[in-house]
Amino acid sequence: MPDSETLKFYADNAAAYVEHAKAPTPQLEAFMARLPPGGSVLELGIGNGRDAAAMLAAGLVVTPSDASPELAAEAQARLGVPVRLMAFHELDDVAVYDGVWACACLLHAPRDELTDDLARIHRALRPGGLFVASFKAGSGEGRDGLGRYYNYPDRNGLLAHYAAAADWSAMSVTEQDGTGYDNAPTRWLWAEARKPG
Repeated sequence: MPDSETLKFYADNAAAYVEHAKAPTPQLEAFMARLPPGGSVLELGIGNGRDAAAMLAAGLVVTPSDASPELAAEAQARLGVPVRLMAFHELDDVAVYDGVWACACLLHAPRDELTDDLARIHRALRPGGLFVASFKAGSGEGRDGLGRYYNYPDRNGLLAHYAAAADWSAMSVTEQDGTGYDNAPTRWLWAEARKPG
């Protein structure tokens, strides 16, 4: 279940939050390049709609989603397409998507729910489907200075969640330094996995 304090932060700050992100990440460009032309993508945690806008412009068929009604409304106004109001544990699609994009959102999944969420994503992918997600690295769950919940995995812990969730034909985790909405120094984990074809 989504954390109520985290949802309250996004409810209270939706209008400001949607203004903070700029250009899409290199990881999104790489993700799009590896999908079939006109492929179907589920975006989890649409946030400000930046990434969905880039994917739609690239000709992909995007199903945007978010657990925050306020962020979903902001993104829907920006994109002009419906945004599915959905928490991670509510995903019940089976073999629908060529790709699932989850930039800086699954990091809010309760640690004891994450394996099940990853299994749901695996089921939602078509055979050969690509899944990319980013997490803030750490050594255990907690809250940031803004009160938001994070599962804060380390690399090995994240790989263990993926392995327990499903069989993947390929799995990798890369790390990079960066920041986020709070401007705090952040070690990011980028996880890429593919469902067997």
